[in-house]
Amino acid sequence: MTGYRRNFVPGGSFFFTVNLAERRLSLLTDHVEILGTSFRETHRRHPFTIEAVVVLPDHIHAVWTLPESDADFATRWRLIKSAFSRGLARVERISSSRAAKGERGIWQRRYWEHTIRDEEDFVRHVDYVHINPVKHGLVPRVRDWALSSFHRHVRLGNYPADWAGDLSGEGHDYGERRYGR
Repeated sequence: MTGYRRNFVPGGSFFFTVNLAERRLSLLTDHVEILGTSFRETHRRHPFTIEAVVVLPDHIHAVWTLPESDADFATRWRLIKSAFSRGLARVERISSSRAAKGERGIWQRRYWEHTIRDEEDFVRHVDYVHINPVKHGLVPRVRDWALSSFHRHVRLGNYPADWAGDLSGEGHDYGERRYGR
């Protein structure tokens, strides 16, 4: 088994990507109310600051900052994922390995986590969160995706409402790593 290493930094800020097990489904947007309740319940029990978040049909990107003496983002994600799963009917396909462990088949077991290093890294990841619906071709403009903290950031004056403009049909890489360069 691969040895996964997490960088647990008390009071740190982190970028996350959390995916559904079946990437072709749209459970997150179809059941966004359940997802929101899952986030609120977890936040109430284990506070954290959501700096940026976007909910796409099959995955979530988020930037969180944890309380000063707390580094336990893993428990928070476990609680969010399990609360969301409990809110859904049991109709998903479940692999034999998951069934043997009593697991649901909603989420990928792992998630991507990146420790934010500095202010520039923070800004770059918040921007990435907000541009993601455009990157995936869901909308031509960032402001057109409702399930995003972008709208809160506009109200706070952190972004202009037309940030990134209309990007339909333009060949942007949206911060993705380019191979072969």
